[in-house]
Amino acid sequence: MAGRIRDEDIALVRERTSIGDVISETVTLKSAGGGNLKGLCPFHDEKSPSFNVSPARNVWYCFGCGAGGDAIKFLMDADHLSFVESVERLAGRAGIQLRYIEDDKGTPRPRPQQGQRQRLVAAHAAAVEFYRAQLSTAGARPAREFLARRGFDRAAAERYGCGFAPDGWDLLTKHLRQQGFTHQELVTAGLSRESRSGTLIDRFRRRLLWPIRDLAGDVIGFGARKLFDDDDGPKYLNTPETPIYKKSHVLYGIDQAKREIAKQGRAVIVEGYTDVMACHLAGVTTAVATCGTAFGADHIRVLRRLVLDGSAHSGEIIYTFDGDAAGQKAAMRAFEDDQEFLAQTFIAVSPNDMDPCELRLAKGDLAVRDLVASREPLLTYALRSIASRYELDTAEGRTGAMRAITPQMLKIRRWDLREQYLRELSHITGVDPEEVRVILKAADRANGGVVAGLPRPAKNISPALDSPESMVEREALKLALQQPVLAGPMFDAVEATEYRHPVHVAVRTAIAAAGGAASATGGAVWIESVRDACDDLASAALVGELAVEPLRIDGEPDPRYVSITMARVQFGSVTARVRDLKSRIQRINPVNNKDEYFAAFGELLSLEQHARALREQAAGGL
Repeated sequence: MAGRIRDEDIALVRERTSIGDVISETVTLKSAGGGNLKGLCPFHDEKSPSFNVSPARNVWYCFGCGAGGDAIKFLMDADHLSFVESVERLAGRAGIQLRYIEDDKGTPRPRPQQGQRQRLVAAHAAAVEFYRAQLSTAGARPAREFLARRGFDRAAAERYGCGFAPDGWDLLTKHLRQQGFTHQELVTAGLSRESRSGTLIDRFRRRLLWPIRDLAGDVIGFGARKLFDDDDGPKYLNTPETPIYKKSHVLYGIDQAKREIAKQGRAVIVEGYTDVMACHLAGVTTAVATCGTAFGADHIRVLRRLVLDGSAHSGEIIYTFDGDAAGQKAAMRAFEDDQEFLAQTFIAVSPNDMDPCELRLAKGDLAVRDLVASREPLLTYALRSIASRYELDTAEGRTGAMRAITPQMLKIRRWDLREQYLRELSHITGVDPEEVRVILKAADRANGGVVAGLPRPAKNISPALDSPESMVEREALKLALQQPVLAGPMFDAVEATEYRHPVHVAVRTAIAAAGGAASATGGAVWIESVRDACDDLASAALVGELAVEPLRIDGEPDPRYVSITMARVQFGSVTARVRDLKSRIQRINPVNNKDEYFAAFGELLSLEQHARALREQAAGGL
């Protein structure tokens, strides 16, 4: 496996990437004056443009939702790519050959088989066109009838790229070989396989096909449905594991659903390709399905990038399962794997054991939307499912239910959720809430008290950001981020201890951790290095905001403006210390504590002299 991309190459990608060109493919940008651009933010709904792009510094920031960064970060957010995927895509646009650090010595070398992915994706793209053309042939009539019986017309088939693998041993293989793909490439891609005689034949024959795409929209595999009774293969046959197709990471429909998933903060998990199609056509545009494997931890990580956006307490994951025993078992298995974001997990059980495709056929689009709307918390469903195995009208039954449910309750790590479901459990079992609490506490102590010992989160109270002192601190930070060559020495001379607002202190600390403003040359690389040095999301978001916010001066800043700004930052801090010291002196008894009194008085005189000097330095004002 290749290591990380060399830092110099990442910097070169940033340097050679026009952020305006990249963003304008998604956002309509107009001039905002001063060389900046403005448009409607693609990451939240708004009527007035608050999304700003600064081509000169190669950064963007939205004053509406707080998102921001460089071109790499924009692709990560807009197309839901990883950092490496985003860098590789921009490198491809700019014609840059990336190098990867492979060993402990940091020896850079080209990534092994760097062109392999492009070749495999190209082979799949050619296969999609071949299969789609075959769907209109006479031999594909059973495939067309299959789609029609499930309520999908020709437009739906084209929208999802449905195709047909014809009745021939090597028709696709010959077609792709004629296009220049090698024997090994077709085997590696999973499109062809070697027969017993050693000849190359097609992997899929006489089947209806769905192309499976990744987050970026590239086809990386196929799902194939059996159509003929004399086909002795499985009902569904998927592409085998390949360098680009990992079934535990793949979600069918994610390419079409990703923007709505991110926008709505919700993903609906269904069980098959036709269920995804039915949901999308019915208006549930956030539906996705696994491909030949159970929903697991890797799928959760994919969706976390879209739905939860790094937060453990936002967004929704909704499972749809049949209401039969198998569906209940699937729901319980999902619950076992899903503790990481239990609060956002729901289940929607379809009526009469119908999947979304069958439900749409029987009762229409509205019934599919109602199914999702009728969701309930997965843990509630799990508790009811366990309790339903016991006779709750008897004391023995209630005791048995409590014993069975308690292990599930102990997995809840958030105190607020645990308290909520304690009441839910009391309602389901008919056991008094206090008795339930006693049982859970006893079990918790036996389990080491892992859950009960968690403290409640403290409230975070911060001073106002719109005070005059805070606005001056904000201006100083903008100078360091936007004009580091100009502001560097003077800015770096004022320590983080001179800043009073906590988030400003955090950004000032991050600037120092990034090497200081005096060592920077500016631009997107500098901004990103400061963002990377931030210890929390609030300070990282503020860096993005300050990087594009105009300075509070007409024209270009000069050294005098920097000097005035830094003097005002220190003046606020010094005058605050003067006030504190005067208050302290008033509490000192000069008779009993003569030495302490005169030491404090001498310090006060020195601070007041320093304050007068700063006042004179800041006399030009803003």
